[in-house]
Parts: sequence; structure tokens; C-alpha cells
Amino acid sequence: MATLAKVKHGSKGGVIVRIKSWPTRFRTYVDGIRREMRLVTWPGRQQVQATTVVVLVTVFAFALYFGVVDYVLTIGQTEVYGYFRVR
Repeated sequence: MATLAKVKHGSKGGVIVRIKSWPTRFRTYVDGIRREMRLVTWPGRQQVQATTVVVLVTVFAFALYFGVVDYVLTIGQTEVYGYFRVR
């Protein structure tokens, strides 16, 4: 891994050193990303399909649940407002 030289902030030499070291630092960064990506265990097609189905079913179940809760709360709110309405 490349190390940066400790330079005082605000000095012109520090800015120039940082600009000149940019390609090396960028290359080190990209090499690190490549090294980490080789360590990733990628899921197979069957696993991706299975987890996608689980996510979709869960999303629709929560949507249905929140829809029912919203409907019940709306009915309750309407009843409460109707009770206190001036006649």
C-alpha cells in the first residue's frame, strides 16, 4: 500500500506533492478494489431467484398489512370526527 508523505496543510509543496502522488494513490485504490472483489463469494442463479421471490412476497405482504391498517385507522378517524361534529 502506498503511504502519503506528511505535509503541512497550506504549504505549496504539500499541494504539489499530493497532486503528483495522485496517480499512484489512485492505482493503489483500484488494485485494492480488485483484490477485494476476488474475495467476494457471488451467489448462484438459483439462490438469487429464491431470495428475489422471498423479497417480493414479503413486500406484498407488508403492503397488504399496511393497507388494512390504514383502512381501519381511516374508518376509526372518520367515526371519531363524526362523533364530535357539531349538529
